[in-house]
Amino acid sequence: MKTLVYAAPEKVEVRDMPVPEPKEGQVRIRVSYCGICGSDIGIFAGKHPRAKAPLVLGHEFIGTIESINGGSGRFKVGDRVSPYPLLSCGHCFACKTGIPHVCQTLKLIGIDVDGGIAEYVTCDENVLFKIDDEVSDKAAAVIEPLAVIVRTMHQARFQTRDTTAIIGAGPIGILTGIVLKHAGASRIIISDVDEARLAMCREFGFETVNVKNESMVDYVNKATDHVGVDVVFECSGSEPSALEVTKLCRIGGMICLTGVHKVPHAVNLQDVNFKEQTLVGSRVYTLREFGQAVEYAKEIAPELEKIVTHIVPLAESEKVFDLIKDPSEMTVKVLVDCR
Repeated sequence: MKTLVYAAPEKVEVRDMPVPEPKEGQVRIRVSYCGICGSDIGIFAGKHPRAKAPLVLGHEFIGTIESINGGSGRFKVGDRVSPYPLLSCGHCFACKTGIPHVCQTLKLIGIDVDGGIAEYVTCDENVLFKIDDEVSDKAAAVIEPLAVIVRTMHQARFQTRDTTAIIGAGPIGILTGIVLKHAGASRIIISDVDEARLAMCREFGFETVNVKNESMVDYVNKATDHVGVDVVFECSGSEPSALEVTKLCRIGGMICLTGVHKVPHAVNLQDVNFKEQTLVGSRVYTLREFGQAVEYAKEIAPELEKIVTHIVPLAESEKVFDLIKDPSEMTVKVLVDCR
């Protein structure tokens, strides 16, 4: 079978590998699509602290069950499934206290073990969720990042009619806005430096701020009569945003770190004190939240499809990271077609 393998920093290769055989309690999945995540970009750049070459990339994958070894009878050959890609140790403090999604040695398929940018992959049956027939393969390929948003909504304790600000109009920022719209946010203001992505945001009905041309703080102050928004979702992981979040948030408001900051950044903790703000992190998602995302995909499938801007065949996927880096291409969510 063909796979996309991280071979060295700035180098990926399409390689032939043996078709994997499922162990007892596992299934073999014929992969349809696998999304490219920000973590895959970090791996490609040689900056991920855990990913080691050679590695088959990809953790945002969906496909069809081709064979089952044993199993409980919950699934059958031909079922379309989305696998929960987190691998927890089961023994650390987090795992023993019911929060294994933040396991102290958390691993992911496609980062710590071979992943889903391949024609076939094997997974344990107990991490699979069946995809509803109403959800296309294209929309289903966005379930994993959608689960990230389900988690961040829970962490942020969002309430209907809250005013919101989102920093960063990448896939996670745009998905956050989509979920907020359906959850009843009274105002969604999103910032970025990419005008093409902001144009997509306007199509979804969000207010947009191009921070190359204007200040997000000034815009939010004017929009809220200098009160600030109820909830800020930081989805960029950038240094300037870390210092800005407290200025966007109202007294007593919530700041949720949805994007991962790869290095420590300055934060105005005096604002957190004086304005009695709540600052909360959000990392991945629980098994239950992943299942909720699978169900939720039925309701917002057309919008999930819309954020998929590019689909690259597996045979041509060695160029996928060049595509993402190309400023002339307006990429939001890029999928690899593994069929």
